[in-house]
Amino acid sequence: MARKVRHSSLETRTARLKLAVRRKPYGGPSLARGVALLYRRNRTSGSWVLKASDGHGKYWTKVVAEADDFDESNGKTVLTFFEAQDVAKKLARGDNGSADNAPITVDSALKDYRRDLIARNANPYNAEHPRLHLSAALLSKPVALLTATELRKWRDSLLGTMAPSTINRTSRCLCAALALSAQHDDRIKNRDAWEVGLAGLPDAQEARNVIISDDKVREFIATAYGLDDKFGLLTETLATTGARPSQAVRLRVEDLHDHPVRPKLMMPKSAKGGGRNRSQKKIERYSVPITVQLAVRLKLAANGRAADAPLLTQSDGSPWDNNPGQNYHRQVDKVVTAIGLDPADVTMYCLRHSSIVRMLLQNIPIRVTASLHNTSVAMIEKHYSRYITEHSDDISRKALLLNELPTGENVVVLAS
Repeated sequence: MARKVRHSSLETRTARLKLAVRRKPYGGPSLARGVALLYRRNRTSGSWVLKASDGHGKYWTKVVAEADDFDESNGKTVLTFFEAQDVAKKLARGDNGSADNAPITVDSALKDYRRDLIARNANPYNAEHPRLHLSAALLSKPVALLTATELRKWRDSLLGTMAPSTINRTSRCLCAALALSAQHDDRIKNRDAWEVGLAGLPDAQEARNVIISDDKVREFIATAYGLDDKFGLLTETLATTGARPSQAVRLRVEDLHDHPVRPKLMMPKSAKGGGRNRSQKKIERYSVPITVQLAVRLKLAANGRAADAPLLTQSDGSPWDNNPGQNYHRQVDKVVTAIGLDPADVTMYCLRHSSIVRMLLQNIPIRVTASLHNTSVAMIEKHYSRYITEHSDDISRKALLLNELPTGENVVVLAS
């Protein structure tokens, strides 16, 4: 039987009721290293409060149950002093009393989520990005003690520092990490904290689909080649295929089918949308046509390398990694500035957006356009309809009704 710790001023209801009512809990016995049981004296029944170290020099508290000040113990919501000790130790260290079963903090939840992403062949950046914006206090807090209010305040504090859509993506990543921790620790009962506190910001779904003209796309490619041949090859591949950068960098040498007239790439799917079968989705390929000129350059770049080697590499021969933007973002800024555009608006993704609109304006069926860009008809219609209107001026003018006024003797003036 576990040893019980005595405390004369807290172990009986008579002694506790002599204490003054106050918000701050009264200090209680130490149950283990970094674990103590406190008591809060209320006007009604008092409450037992667990105080535990987070292992990083800070402490967290949690109400364990009501004290048996007026009602008899029921072993669950109302506990005696000694019963509260047992529950507090289990909550602080786990059922086996081991420090290995300490409550999962936000920091450890993100670490677990990162390992899970890697195991599922997903992008670990989704677990790393929220960490950049979380305070030390939030990172060290146990997931079980998070509240909707503090998470909402954190989410709202990001307003003005990034686009609302980016805030929503960051919040979704954090939600995924917290939900994963709840799946592996049945002590976490507060799912509403992040489902409510990190709810998506309204009216944040407008895509920043910056479209640039074909001439600007050509300038973009040429300038990229001027900076670095390998960066230029990646840029031309993205502009030609309209693929996401994360897809193109996963191309292998064997994915190039360099037919003399009809060359193509077997592009890896993005596996967007999550799911536990993400790894399987990423293995799947779909055919994307490319120009003969690009095929020649890709074949030269791949010469002498193994079939399963990356098709596109950096200038030092290393792969671009799963989050290539971290490696090329400074080069993109230089290119965009050099061609007279604003790096704050124009990114590498503009090549994908421009490719989609280009196909639609060339009357490529929307279903085909969606398939070639590994997206859905619904997403095309949702995010590109207004851009089609803005960039279809030349086409739509051909359908305008010409209403020329007659001249000369054929003009008849009607009586008023």
